[in-house]
Amino acid sequence: MTSIMNLTSSMVILSILISTLVCEARLLRVTPGFVQTKDTELVLNGSPFLFNGFNSYWMMNVAADPNQRYKVSNVFREASAIGLTVCRTWAFSDGGNQSLQISPGLYNEAMFQALDFVVAEAKKYRVRLIFSLVNNYNDFGGRPQYVQWANSSGVPVANDDDFYTNPVVKGYYKNHVKRILTRINTITKTAYRDEPTIMAWELINEPRCQVDYSGKTINAWVQEMAPYVKSIDPMHLLEVGMEGFYGDSIPDRQQYNPGFQVGTDFVSNHLIKEIDFATIHAYPDNWLTGQNDTMQMAFMQRWMTSHWEDSRTILKKPLVFTEFGKSKKDPGYSIHARDSFMNVVYSSIYSFAQNGGTFAGGLVWQLLDEGMDPYDDGYEIVLSQNPSTSSVISQQSSKMVALEHIH
Repeated sequence: MTSIMNLTSSMVILSILISTLVCEARLLRVTPGFVQTKDTELVLNGSPFLFNGFNSYWMMNVAADPNQRYKVSNVFREASAIGLTVCRTWAFSDGGNQSLQISPGLYNEAMFQALDFVVAEAKKYRVRLIFSLVNNYNDFGGRPQYVQWANSSGVPVANDDDFYTNPVVKGYYKNHVKRILTRINTITKTAYRDEPTIMAWELINEPRCQVDYSGKTINAWVQEMAPYVKSIDPMHLLEVGMEGFYGDSIPDRQQYNPGFQVGTDFVSNHLIKEIDFATIHAYPDNWLTGQNDTMQMAFMQRWMTSHWEDSRTILKKPLVFTEFGKSKKDPGYSIHARDSFMNVVYSSIYSFAQNGGTFAGGLVWQLLDEGMDPYDDGYEIVLSQNPSTSSVISQQSSKMVALEHIH
């Protein structure tokens, strides 16, 4: 009798253990981990993470109007359907109309809830987010707004480049970083810093510095801000937000710039240990106006190759092409020309990823939903209205996922 009871209790315990393990297995399968780095690769749950993605900077702005939120949902749904798994968007709107940060330290809760919605929808459609924390330009406030706030408070500032050096302005920025990272989402109830749907933080969209083209001023700023971000959130990846311009640390590399510098140094800025992966942008149609398509594509190939080589051999960090596109405003533009341009970029990304890794993916600029004409900038892609472009994007998504399984 005792042995039967022991056997019965053992079976009950075994049954509980099995059901617990099954539940845990289910949780592991549906709970996304944090994207991390391993050597020059991005990894997710220990496996290579390669992706195709997009920019939709406007998401919080549009989600601020509950009647327009369906546009955010539409883009995530349509993007997810063609295999796009990473979206880069703004986690800032400083001063002015529809601001997230009304003034230093004062936040608009309705806008924050719009950002909460963006995170929740991305999670729903299994799209990971790169959140940029401030703009270099005056769109949505940016660096100029921070300096203006300081100036209005009687702080002696000379120009917008004081953003990188003035202690008061740097304090404003750190406060914003802390507010974003520690925000508890009103929909998911998870703090942003604990949310694996967020893939990475970006310090600043396209940093530039006119008073110092060497890259040293921005380097000092990144050296201060990167450890600060990691002190609040050691889990998420961090990137600078750079376009890829070379500075003074390796003068030989400046030959790959499009004829000018902007105050960043691709190599030294990315060597900072708290920066997890490197980024580049490229707009040869904008940077090399007057040059024909052949010359612009030759520049693009050199730009991608040099940064891939540097990321692999000098930085030893992954590389992401965080912005590229072709504008409808270009001379001789056609959808076919845009599709061809994107195909060349995608083929290069795939080839680099296949032959030595390091190149983790690309984010096209930019996806919109139907009826968003005020956000048209020439580079917009509406998937439902552009079947050929949608097909080009979808094919790249499939190739990158297939490559993930080969590695």
